[in-house]
Amino acid sequence: MVDTSVLGASIADPEGRRLWVLLDEDPERRLGMALAMAVRGGDAGAPNELHLICQNPGSAGVLARRASELTAPVHVWVANGPELTPAAPASPANDPAPPPEAELYRPVIAAAGLEPVVEGGELIGELLGLEVARVVVADDGEAHLEAGVGRFDREAGSMMFAHLGETDSVARAVDVVRRQRGPRTDRHPLNQLVPERWLRAVVVSRPDLVGASELRPVGSACPRRNLREAGVATAIGTAPDGTPMVVVCSTGVDLDLVPSASDDRLTHAPGARLVLVLPEADALPITRDLASLLRDTAEIVTIEGDWRSLTEVAP
Repeated sequence: MVDTSVLGASIADPEGRRLWVLLDEDPERRLGMALAMAVRGGDAGAPNELHLICQNPGSAGVLARRASELTAPVHVWVANGPELTPAAPASPANDPAPPPEAELYRPVIAAAGLEPVVEGGELIGELLGLEVARVVVADDGEAHLEAGVGRFDREAGSMMFAHLGETDSVARAVDVVRRQRGPRTDRHPLNQLVPERWLRAVVVSRPDLVGASELRPVGSACPRRNLREAGVATAIGTAPDGTPMVVVCSTGVDLDLVPSASDDRLTHAPGARLVLVLPEADALPITRDLASLLRDTAEIVTIEGDWRSLTEVAP
């Protein structure tokens, strides 16, 4: 049976219990959806044998790395014309530290009431998970702090508030976001963006919710590219007994949660206890099905009720 979907073309062989899927768009983030198809078409809880075809060797390597963390039969192929060759798993991703020039701004970000977060080698300041400031290091090594929600807002702000100093610009941006991003504010674009990062901010401030003693936010193996892109938000830390933990937050329906979480564990703390955190309403059976396919197990923790209210923003 041939099908087309957001994944690309797929061919199912019910008798041989094999599923072939051509991933032609954003393939690194499509393993979870393909796995869900394999599980749905499988028998007695066992997924079909999954074959993923990708034209980009780099993307195929990331897929193969993620697939290597699963017990399910997943094969990744690189397409070169009519020929298919097995993809070798890419090395684990890294989350580099910011340059020393950027780190000088960490106390400035904290003093503004923001959470300093390192992501992809850059230092940003978040308010309840939303980026409000970022340290930008120029080619000559000079660093400066830009205020705004996302790149375009920072660029616009740098022109509109050029007369203000860095700390004043950040303070103004924080004030705008604080008024709109809170558990008791009316619906507004600023309180709808990156909810998974807001959930992470809640968990970092209340690590007891997930059985941790302390947590800090970290970047992901496949970082988000913009504020509207669905993704995961990860933190690392320890349990009360000192066991290392990787905690990955998600909201809504994100079928790539399990592969992304496992990949983030591989990046930050291979073999650590992995906890997937979801609002109670978003904990779907398919997430548990996919988590059961991991070689190293993962726990699922749900947050009941209005999780946004668990962290209030000081006036």
